[in-house]
Amino acid sequence: MLSKRDVGAVYRALQEFGLTQRQIARLAGQSQPEVSAICVGRQVRDVTVLERICDGLGIPRPAMRLLDNAPGENGAYSEKVTVADPAEGAEMLRRHFERLLALATAAAVGVPVPGIGELVDLAAPPPPVEPPTRIGTGDVALIRNCRQQLATLATVMGGQARASVSLTEWAEQWLAAEASESVRRELLSELAHLHVIAAWCCHDSGAVVRSHYHFERALELATAAGNGYQSAFTLRHAGMMLIERGAPNNALKLLQLGELRLQQAAPDHPRVPVVQAGIHVVSAFALSQLGDSESVRAQVRTHLAKAQDFQVPPQTQPHGSIDLITSLTHRHLGQLDTAEAMATRSARTFTLGGYRREGVVAEIVLAHLHVRAGEPRGLTLAKSAIDAVAQTRSGVARKIYLPTLVHALDARPGSDAKDLARLARQLTA
Repeated sequence: MLSKRDVGAVYRALQEFGLTQRQIARLAGQSQPEVSAICVGRQVRDVTVLERICDGLGIPRPAMRLLDNAPGENGAYSEKVTVADPAEGAEMLRRHFERLLALATAAAVGVPVPGIGELVDLAAPPPPVEPPTRIGTGDVALIRNCRQQLATLATVMGGQARASVSLTEWAEQWLAAEASESVRRELLSELAHLHVIAAWCCHDSGAVVRSHYHFERALELATAAGNGYQSAFTLRHAGMMLIERGAPNNALKLLQLGELRLQQAAPDHPRVPVVQAGIHVVSAFALSQLGDSESVRAQVRTHLAKAQDFQVPPQTQPHGSIDLITSLTHRHLGQLDTAEAMATRSARTFTLGGYRREGVVAEIVLAHLHVRAGEPRGLTLAKSAIDAVAQTRSGVARKIYLPTLVHALDARPGSDAKDLARLARQLTA
């Protein structure tokens, strides 16, 4: 809808997230009647107005085919979130990781560590709207409701970088408002959680640099709130993102700091065991990619055993994620029978919970294992997984996990396997 400059569709989507037409008008620099007219079909054609709307809502101008001194189509993410020049990409990611590591270290030990992550100030610009004068628990509940809707959309469809970026920039305006101390802490924690969701959405859309920024911001907010659980939650997901982006060593650094930060969380927090299990299973996955020595395997087994020590309800999204990451770990170590059993359980959990996007990855892994083993059922599972990928907007599923299935299909004899490989390859392109 952005590439078609369908502003009405953008406004209607924002209203679905809980924004009123008056709030949209303030963000976009328009009047409420103008917003109302656009929502019911009035077209916006004036370039100046389109630029003002983009800037106000936090939408990159190139997403609406407007000039912004930014890269063209070759320098944009799959959801039109603009990236740095490819030649600068590695350096930018290195800077972001060092800043994230610095924030994680400061959160874990309680004081800034000189010399770490001081290369560049990566803070986002302030939102271009006047904040409310005072907020209460109801305002925080509104942000929580928007975050939950975004998370649901992301776990069902994948992607959602544009929606998440706009939502975080809108929600951060409440930081400038007056609030009681308890409401302030609640707001900081909720904004931190929202930024983790945004980071996940950007990672899933291919917006890697933007994903780093949102993880950094989440950690800053969680630390300011004194919320050890939220800090650990952030670092667990940042660690998984780094592994999927080919940086398991860096992931382990963040996961170790996350485990330390979790020790400072409230002991009666009901979600602490889930994050503890998540940190251990992601650590095992990272270690499995660092070598195949007996010492590495021993560390992997230790982390997987610790992950099983924490009780996670069996029919939940975290349980499905733990099983999926455990399957990936065993697959990487060549323990294919165990990997198949865990992938099967993960796919079943995600299917029962309606988490289609995450279930897609589990289906890819399961199909890959069957195709690789030459089992007759492999091609049926592969066709189902490929069809499922086509129905989501997950760049991670397409670009990171689906190629492994393509390679397995290419290696299998027969025209049916080759046809499926060709179909899957089209989705990865």
